[in-house]
Amino acid sequence: MCLWSGAPVCLCPWQHVLHWAHSHADYIIPLYCFDPRHYMGTYCFSFPKTGPHRLKLLLESVQDLRETLKKKGSNLVVRKGKPEDVVCDLITQLGSVAAVAFHEEATREELDVESGLQQACSQHGVKVQTFWASTLYHRDDLPFKHISRLPDVYTQFRKVVESQATVRPTVPMADQLKPLPPGIEEGNIPTAEDFGQKDPLTDPRSAFPCSGGETQALMRLQHYFWDTNLVASYKETRNGLIGMDYSTKFATWLALGCISPRYIYEQIQKYEKERTANQSTYWVLFELLWRDYFRFVALKFGSRIFYLRGLQDKEVAWKKDPKLFDAWKEGRKGVPFVDANMRELAATGFMSNRGRQNVASFLTKDLGLDWRMGAEWFEYLLVDYDVCSNYGNWLYSAGIGNDPRENRKFNMIKQGLDYDGSGDYVRLWVSELQCIKGGNIHTPWALSSAALSHAGVTLGETYPPPVVMAREWSRHVNQKPEKKGPSHTPKQHKNRGVDFYFSRNKEMS
Repeated sequence: MCLWSGAPVCLCPWQHVLHWAHSHADYIIPLYCFDPRHYMGTYCFSFPKTGPHRLKLLLESVQDLRETLKKKGSNLVVRKGKPEDVVCDLITQLGSVAAVAFHEEATREELDVESGLQQACSQHGVKVQTFWASTLYHRDDLPFKHISRLPDVYTQFRKVVESQATVRPTVPMADQLKPLPPGIEEGNIPTAEDFGQKDPLTDPRSAFPCSGGETQALMRLQHYFWDTNLVASYKETRNGLIGMDYSTKFATWLALGCISPRYIYEQIQKYEKERTANQSTYWVLFELLWRDYFRFVALKFGSRIFYLRGLQDKEVAWKKDPKLFDAWKEGRKGVPFVDANMRELAATGFMSNRGRQNVASFLTKDLGLDWRMGAEWFEYLLVDYDVCSNYGNWLYSAGIGNDPRENRKFNMIKQGLDYDGSGDYVRLWVSELQCIKGGNIHTPWALSSAALSHAGVTLGETYPPPVVMAREWSRHVNQKPEKKGPSHTPKQHKNRGVDFYFSRNKEMS
């Protein structure tokens, strides 16, 4: 008999565990635990760890997994409780358990749960079988002798991995799985109300109007790759802001374990062979590799990814101003491009990559607030929250992570004009400014009293003046954007990577 314990934070790509269990057991118990610790407060600032948008998608993903397993003759056993306690109880109930199998994680809280599982199994003489399956490249296949030799700059990591490592193939799943042992109840999948939350309202403006689960993830890939060929123009559209199709939107399903990065890789390889290979198809893999990198950075640095001083052990005089932070999180800072992004996040649990870079830069560089406030707020709200990517990106934005550039700072006005030149995105989310025409919407404080009156805007009453003013903004006041449209990538950015890494001369295989 084999007992499978689901990972406590997310549904990892579960085929590896089930494939192994199917080959070694007479009965299998696929198990998912709703760990109460994930519905408490964040470590530093006590924001709720799991917000309503992600909880909704998680519940849908668990339901979808149960339905998938039922079709294969199995079922998903669901319990509320700490995984180490639930597994211990099941071992005691069953009396004879051969092994417990689960996926390994990279960060402290998850590793503590793994340690608890190991201890519980050891006390009962039960074998533990672990797997690493959350990354594109397997941890054991990295071309470094030890994780401590992982490069501290992404470009160095990427070049070595792409030239010296290979991606392992996905594992096929049996059409029929071994059943649950007799006497095991499946358990009810909880509701949002069971966690003291309400189902979030669906916002028609959302760029991620999707459901959780492997079924939805595969449908999205089919649509983005094969039905529409959108993947072939991904690099040109990925900095968009409005709508579903400017980017892949795979991150949420990846974070919940509904789709494997290796499956996406295989589909890219197939697409490049059968249709076209270009910088856009490569770029999807480029960003999957960024996801890998942050996971491996967490393995290398451990809990330092959560420290105030970051990976660089850098002293910064961070502020903890509650009023400034509230203005940031509520989208009322008087900087329309930043406000629009924060309001989208609050309403939908989603924000574009371009938006995330800007609001993080604004919080850390313009407001000077403790970067962990932003990281924990994202942990609460993001539908695609992944602990390693979230904290890795926030360290990067704060200038204390894996960024070789000193003092990187985004110009909020230039960014707004570059990526939302016509102001359509701001008008979508900052309704009090919707009567301001064109790119002027990004700098309402620079408009004349007559222009503001005509647009029905009163600074300080209907919309706040900026909480801060950066000197570099003035260079872009009254500047006309190069091209209208929220999905426009400025000419000067065309050949940049995720900020600056991609070589324009890269050969496509």
